[in-house]
Amino acid sequence: MTRDLSRLIQPKSVAVIGGGAWCGEVVRQMEKMGFTGAIWPVHPKASDVGGHPAFSTIEDLPAAPDAAFVGINRHATIEAVAALSEVGAGGAVCFASGFSEAAAEDASGDDLQAHLVAAAGDMPILGPNCYGVINALDGAVLWPDQHGCAPVDRGVAILTQSSNIAINLTNQQRGVPIAYVATCGNMAQLSQAEIAGAFLDDPRVTAIGLHIEGFTDLRAWETLAAKAFEKGVPVVALKVGASDEAQAATVSHTASLAGSDAGAEALIERLGFARVRDLTVFLEALKLLHMVGPLEAPTVSSISCSGGEASLMADTALGTGLTFPKLTGPQKDALGNVLGPMVALANPLDYHTYIWRDENAMAQAWGAMMADHIGLTFSVVDYPPENREDWDCATRAAIMARAATGRPMAVVASLPELMPTDTAIELVAGGVVPMYGLREAVEAAAATARITAPDALALALPAPAQETMVLDEGEAKSALAEHGMDVPKSVSIKAKNGLSEAARDLQAPLVLKGRGIAHKTEAGAVKLHLSHEVLDAAATSMPTETFLVEEMIDRGVAELLVGITRDPAHGFVLTIAAGGVLTELLEDRVSLLVPVSRNQVKQSLTRLKTHKILSGYRGAGAADLEAVLDAIEALQAYVLANLDSIEEAEINPLICTPERAVAADALIRRAL
Repeated sequence: MTRDLSRLIQPKSVAVIGGGAWCGEVVRQMEKMGFTGAIWPVHPKASDVGGHPAFSTIEDLPAAPDAAFVGINRHATIEAVAALSEVGAGGAVCFASGFSEAAAEDASGDDLQAHLVAAAGDMPILGPNCYGVINALDGAVLWPDQHGCAPVDRGVAILTQSSNIAINLTNQQRGVPIAYVATCGNMAQLSQAEIAGAFLDDPRVTAIGLHIEGFTDLRAWETLAAKAFEKGVPVVALKVGASDEAQAATVSHTASLAGSDAGAEALIERLGFARVRDLTVFLEALKLLHMVGPLEAPTVSSISCSGGEASLMADTALGTGLTFPKLTGPQKDALGNVLGPMVALANPLDYHTYIWRDENAMAQAWGAMMADHIGLTFSVVDYPPENREDWDCATRAAIMARAATGRPMAVVASLPELMPTDTAIELVAGGVVPMYGLREAVEAAAATARITAPDALALALPAPAQETMVLDEGEAKSALAEHGMDVPKSVSIKAKNGLSEAARDLQAPLVLKGRGIAHKTEAGAVKLHLSHEVLDAAATSMPTETFLVEEMIDRGVAELLVGITRDPAHGFVLTIAAGGVLTELLEDRVSLLVPVSRNQVKQSLTRLKTHKILSGYRGAGAADLEAVLDAIEALQAYVLANLDSIEEAEINPLICTPERAVAADALIRRAL
């Protein structure tokens, strides 16, 4: 069900239910923001609230309010929400706490939350246990506390479950124009994705920032991503916490690799959002998106009058995905004409101070760095707290260069406190992005360059948790082989003698494995490089009566781990990593969500350090990459065919040879 939130977030009339300091503050904040609509307090005893005449009941209101702030206790909140729904209100903010968030202390909390949702019916409600929503575009502030928002004509929308973080973000001093702020609280009815989708309907919203504690309703997130991309509104996500559910499965290596944050990372990438990891980068990314949009390419130029700053900029960008392209011939010619022979021309550029105070020359030099193939140009300038007249030339030159080239430009203070407010305002007026902090600026730029179209394939959704069992290796390989997995030729034997005769059709060298043992190596249940003649003797010391004899796979170029695990929060996480004994030693893995296309898998393989070995490192033979892709597709096909029962499936190692990619070991955990 898609609810219409337009009246709630863009109200012409607001009812304030309750008295006391909180409700009085709601009235005061709307007046302070210049709200021109009707304000209707509701209180059974007071004659007025905040100087506005009070109505005794909701039914006494002159009309159905577009929005209501419900600032009364939790039991009375349910009654008020029911009354608002009955009269046809456009929506309500439920401020009270003591619902599901308090269920550990009060078992009635969950029941009360269910009653609240039932009372609302089709009427949208924010919360409970939330501060509400600020609309700085129209002055509608359903918010019971101080905030730092100011009226704007257009700007970014910010959503968070935390009211305190929301307050902090509104008080930022980084020049981010905030159009909307909403706190989601318990999300009893409206999800974060649904609220964000409503903000997308306002053309004055330029970007959306989401502080996410956890994902619910993955289909709603897919809908949001598609709508945001269609409308050209970029989304920044600050995801905190980890998925404990994803760590519940610990039988395989995949479960530990895919646990914690891997699922969230893969989901955010799949949705096409920019991911950041702290509040300062979050704000800088939103500001950059508001002013210039996502970077057209992850290529940057840097200009500064210090070699130290140039080196610091280059080092800060390491590992972010941003690159500093070498200067082209035309760029060198243009720079040489302005800077002369004493300046070494490079990117990042240390232009020294030969042209300092010559605004026209500075603008020409900086314009030369702002070529069409450059996604963003940084000018590093730290303004002194006082007597900064000599630095104003850098501000004016940046604005001139931006006007002359039309290319994105940012002036970044390496220390955040060295970007004066009045200078930032002047830069914004000239179309130049003022950025606070070198690291913050670089990481924000890198994040916006990662914004893409969302994946067109719908996520595979996991079934509810069930009691599970681990398949024997032979059974697991047989199941995977039915979906196209290349497995070693083998034979299963239920005896400790006669193995040589049973395996006569297999080609040595052979591998002997004890069946029914999860961790075979530790149990001494794997023996390699065997001939037919020694199989029976090798079996006598193994702690099992059932065996698997396989042809040993030689000529391996590299070994991979390929696994898929059920993550209740994010879907099914496909992990590709260095395999065999290197799994625990190397931090070399990528994670994707199922289903994933063959081309996406191919691109992801290139992100592995192991890819160099797969491709033939230093003249060595290369693995058959198409066979590797076939194996990963086979594993995915098995999972997609068993979505209602699969918990995890893993190949470790997948032995990659010049001709094949063979599942040397397999593990499947599925419902009983």
